[in-house]
Amino acid sequence: MTTMVDLKDIEKSYVKGREQVDVLTGISLEIEAGDFLALMGPSGSGKTTLLNIIGGIDTASSGGVSVSGQDLAALSNRQLAKWRSENIGFIFQFYNLLPVLTAQRNVELPLLLTKLSGKQRKKNAETALKIVGLEDRAKHKPGELSGGQQQRVAIARAIVGDAPLLVCDEPTGDLDRDTADEILELLEILNRDHGKTIVMVTHDPKAATHAKRILHLDKGKLVSEVAA
Repeated sequence: MTTMVDLKDIEKSYVKGREQVDVLTGISLEIEAGDFLALMGPSGSGKTTLLNIIGGIDTASSGGVSVSGQDLAALSNRQLAKWRSENIGFIFQFYNLLPVLTAQRNVELPLLLTKLSGKQRKKNAETALKIVGLEDRAKHKPGELSGGQQQRVAIARAIVGDAPLLVCDEPTGDLDRDTADEILELLEILNRDHGKTIVMVTHDPKAATHAKRILHLDKGKLVSEVAA
């Protein structure tokens, strides 16, 4: 198996006033390509910070971060932005869709950073919407879609560039149970049938069972890891 994420002795701290706040302490973790990992833990345990470091949104105070074979510390801000656009798909609790754009145009947004033609961007967006089961909603704006459909559009946007790694922060936190289960089943399909590696932060034990592995954090430390 190929290692997708390799974290070595990650430390993360902030200075708040005169105090140093330690968020992550001594985190070492390997995630293989094709894995589906759920990160769990109480509020303030460092889950989202760890996810953001993996996704290249945040940086570690010390330690090594390698994703898809790339040492993230070796990249400039511009290089890191380009690398993220090619390697990471982001899925959040709130869908962050632009209300004035159709589903298709929202999905196309990440492709505006590429050299693809307008015709190819449209084709790729249509393919991504088909994968998430929304090809018949391409011309609808977010306000014309249910919460679950909006999250599917957000997932389509995350996969339209064919990024190998999806990082998901509470992707079902704003959805009812039945809709949440549909979204989690879609993530399973993306993992199983499309080869996406997925790292998901969730507070929901039932959501975590859809993953292959569950990792628990507490007070910035890795306290346990079990197979789902």
